[in-house]
Amino acid sequence: MKYTCLAVAIASAITLSGCGQSAQENETQSSTEAATVSAAKGKPELGNTGIELSAMNTAVKPGDDFFEYVNGTWYKNYELPADKVRFGAFSALADRSIEQVKSIIDDLLKKDNLSDEEKLVRDFYVAYMDVDGLNAKGVEPVADVLTKIDGITNQKSLTEMMGNAWLYGTASPISAGLWYNRLDPNEYQVSVSVGGLGLPDRDYYLSEEERFVKIRAEYLANIEKMLTYAGVEDAPTQAQAILSLETKIAEAQWPRDKRRDRDLTLNQLDRSLLSDAYPGFDWDTFFAQKGLKVPSLNVTTPQPVKDVINLINTTDLATWKSYLKYHTLSKNASLLSEDIYQTYFDFFGTTLNGQQEPRPRWKRALSQMGSTESLGFALGKIYVARYFPESSKQQMTELVGNLRKALGKRIDNLEWMSDETKQQAKEKLAAFRPKIGYPDKWINLSGVTISDDNLVGNVRNLRKFFNKKDREEELKPTDRERWGMTPQTVNAYYNSSFNEIVFPAAILQPPFFDPNADPAVNYGGIGAVIGHEMGHGFDDQGAKSDANGIQRNWWNEKDLTAFKAKVSQLGAQYDQYEPVPGNHVNGSLTMGENIGDVGGLAMAYEAYKLSLNGKEAPVIDGMTGDQRFFISWAQVWREKRTEQSLINQLRSDPHSPARYRAMAPRNMDAWYEAFNVKPGDKLYLKPEDRVQIW
Repeated sequence: MKYTCLAVAIASAITLSGCGQSAQENETQSSTEAATVSAAKGKPELGNTGIELSAMNTAVKPGDDFFEYVNGTWYKNYELPADKVRFGAFSALADRSIEQVKSIIDDLLKKDNLSDEEKLVRDFYVAYMDVDGLNAKGVEPVADVLTKIDGITNQKSLTEMMGNAWLYGTASPISAGLWYNRLDPNEYQVSVSVGGLGLPDRDYYLSEEERFVKIRAEYLANIEKMLTYAGVEDAPTQAQAILSLETKIAEAQWPRDKRRDRDLTLNQLDRSLLSDAYPGFDWDTFFAQKGLKVPSLNVTTPQPVKDVINLINTTDLATWKSYLKYHTLSKNASLLSEDIYQTYFDFFGTTLNGQQEPRPRWKRALSQMGSTESLGFALGKIYVARYFPESSKQQMTELVGNLRKALGKRIDNLEWMSDETKQQAKEKLAAFRPKIGYPDKWINLSGVTISDDNLVGNVRNLRKFFNKKDREEELKPTDRERWGMTPQTVNAYYNSSFNEIVFPAAILQPPFFDPNADPAVNYGGIGAVIGHEMGHGFDDQGAKSDANGIQRNWWNEKDLTAFKAKVSQLGAQYDQYEPVPGNHVNGSLTMGENIGDVGGLAMAYEAYKLSLNGKEAPVIDGMTGDQRFFISWAQVWREKRTEQSLINQLRSDPHSPARYRAMAPRNMDAWYEAFNVKPGDKLYLKPEDRVQIW
């Protein structure tokens, strides 16, 4: 399922579509890596407020480069370890989470009397860590899939294999899954889309820039080597055929910024009409592999689906069989022998992301088993009991209430919005449902079979379990207690269909949230996080749904025109950022997250001021309250990453690079006053160019 998230795949073991890094980057490096934020320079120097003074470079003017002013010394001195492609403040907190989860695993390995769920967790971990056993098996764990692929003799058997991609962990150019009906969030709907690429985005196939030409050459070599493991004859020829096929799929796809437009991707029809509207594909056979019976569908990208159907019918079966074999090995590489995984890593880790060494195996194990559709909630239940105090949940509830009041006040004061639309916006704000810490209802894993010596079998059994759960619930009202992240995840998200904001337990720790911290630092950290998620309800796409999560236009025409003008102005601002020569931030692709940042920060500042009850904030460590607020925000977005990883982010991620997220305050008058930013400073914007939407 899809959610709008705060950060770039900072989960301790989860990647959600729409919010995370590319699948390739997630396979090779999670940001939940064990290192400290000040590894390069020893223990950090913390001020009396919790701000890391030793990270700052006060030789830089805040108005010239706010990221460098707040994080410059850390950025200069921190060296990425060989097994990382990025590291920052989110990563440091996620490290704490993964170490906590590891301690849970270590205790289970020593424990004699395990509950049923504890045994599932332990046995899965043991199976993943059995390197000798996996090396002895080679490709044998997926041999059944390779045999099935060999048995493809016609379009029907090809369609069956594509329909089972979810189970076997291979690829399919057409995908379908359960999602909420955007016109009635109380019911489920099947969402149909186009996928099937091995590289992060269509640009990697279509761009003639030298870096992408080289990546395609390396990808071709990777395909060829993987095909030899699968016993494919004439691997060089087949590898070229696969690359050519994926290039055609890429040509058919919409660009990412177009794919995030909720108006363009709402194309509903009754299932009985699907074959007439999209002929040439055996939809009944395809859906039967998952057992989905929902009568209502949404085809997110109509023309690309038609173009891919044509590709399926005009590409020879031999090429499709090689394609399926390659992706079976590539996408299951972390579950197979070390030589296969190393081949996978050499391209997807080193070439594509600049990562020099794989993560330690135990971290890969926790990533594999910690997702929402694995054993993530079984681990999360233990995590919450051991590490999450109920007092944090109560304090977080109060903070959410304060941010809600602040946004309500800001809506009242909007000069560009009519009273009619303000009333609709405030109804949506009042209907926001916060979920904090952990689910009220835990997933019951009864019926899942896990062994300590069959890793691929364990993964498939979990996939079958969660698919069965979907089938049992698809014709019932939607489950509003369902969580899209586990409690041990360092992230947050907004779900437009339920109009809910969700904050897992693990993010409620310093530097984002500290019950004893200076209010300025708390509001600049977790306060802005809360505001960011609220902001998604009113970003350029979230604003297309009403208080009940129904996608409809609740704006009057004049207000909508004014809103779009502000959105366009913000997009142009972010388009100017150029983190790598020749590679700019895509202001359209990152629009939702940028609105979340700019709006969320403004809400948090308003809430901070309200919390002072008219009093002046004290000066601490030589910094005013406003200065500490903005510095806290910029420290949240401290990050360093490889150039290759940064390119991936620019091409395929809806989040702007962290450096530019730290600069969001340049749109707030209070920032200019706090740091005496004047005309001539590099970040200075004229008052009329400062974008304040909410």
